[in-house]
Amino acid sequence: MRYRQVPIATLRSKLGPFGQRDKNYIFLLLVTISLSLSLSIRACGKDNLSPNSSPVAQIQSIAQKRKPIELSLVSFSITKAAYTEIVPLFKEKWRREHNQEVKFRLSFAGSSTQARAVINGLPADVVHLALALDTNKIQKAGLIKPGWEKRVPNNGIVTQTVGAIVTRAGNPKRVYTWLDLAKPGVNVITADPKTSGIARWNFLAFWGAVTQTGGTETEALDFVTKVFQNVKVLATDAREATDLFLRQQEGDVLINYENELIVAKREGLAKDTVVVIPDINISIDNPIAVVDKYVDRRGSREVAEAFVKFLYTPEAQRAFAQVGFRPLDSQVAQELSGKFPHVTKLFTAEAFGGWNAIQEKFFKDEGVFDRIQAKIRAKRL
Repeated sequence: MRYRQVPIATLRSKLGPFGQRDKNYIFLLLVTISLSLSLSIRACGKDNLSPNSSPVAQIQSIAQKRKPIELSLVSFSITKAAYTEIVPLFKEKWRREHNQEVKFRLSFAGSSTQARAVINGLPADVVHLALALDTNKIQKAGLIKPGWEKRVPNNGIVTQTVGAIVTRAGNPKRVYTWLDLAKPGVNVITADPKTSGIARWNFLAFWGAVTQTGGTETEALDFVTKVFQNVKVLATDAREATDLFLRQQEGDVLINYENELIVAKREGLAKDTVVVIPDINISIDNPIAVVDKYVDRRGSREVAEAFVKFLYTPEAQRAFAQVGFRPLDSQVAQELSGKFPHVTKLFTAEAFGGWNAIQEKFFKDEGVFDRIQAKIRAKRL
């Protein structure tokens, strides 16, 4: 492509005398010619812009290009399979709509462990934890603003599952309900409530199996103590508990999330097991929140809030459901209604007064769980 340079003197001679208005016109004409030449050169070179697009569209496309941004997600261990599916979906959506690449930094471990890590400096933009208690701890540390659960749908709950009992092939110990876990000689595998969210949900499922069916607190304490007498090893988190039972073949019964067992079956690890979903069960509700202090420091609030919002869409809820979480979206729930066993009586953490009351009663130092463990240790000596 060739262009002939015209001297300004020649231009003046052809145009004749001109005033300030004419000078302004000539200046704008030269700027327009220069801009057109620049866009033409880009179109002729190796550029990603379409040669058929207008100069205005090309300028807008250039202006919209943004540097890659990193998003740090901290979650509890068994959500890893879900986010393997969901993260690429969001990255593509954001790139398509915002012309920007999102690079994810992912961290998975026990919920209580993750909460402590964030409080101690792990720079999380978004936290998806096993229970609201852990999210509230991060709020109390000044990293999340109060009212986080009101800033997103469903009171902050983004995934939901129930408790499950897994036995060896043929169910040789004849375990069909929570109450069967207290039978003598049943070796139970579960996680430690001091480090794991699932373990606290398990504990509440055991307790509620008595109190939510007309039993007294004294009867619940006696039953739960018998169950933990049957627990020889407390795993660190849900994933370690699964590995102990399925990979290392320890124990007679595993207590875990329903969705964790669905993933294990999909991976071929639970093919020789029986999965029982007790008819009286607890709704295991997992919240999500943006960590305000970190997103404001890192300049990632826009993408963090968009990611959280995306997790409630049918697209993301369908991906959660494919790895065993019970969908919160009504459309997806209807699509997959035959995938999840019906639970007759489903109670929540509110049945025990909410997580602050639960922590104070059951899991604080020298609370009910510690007293049960002390009693079991004394009996074994």
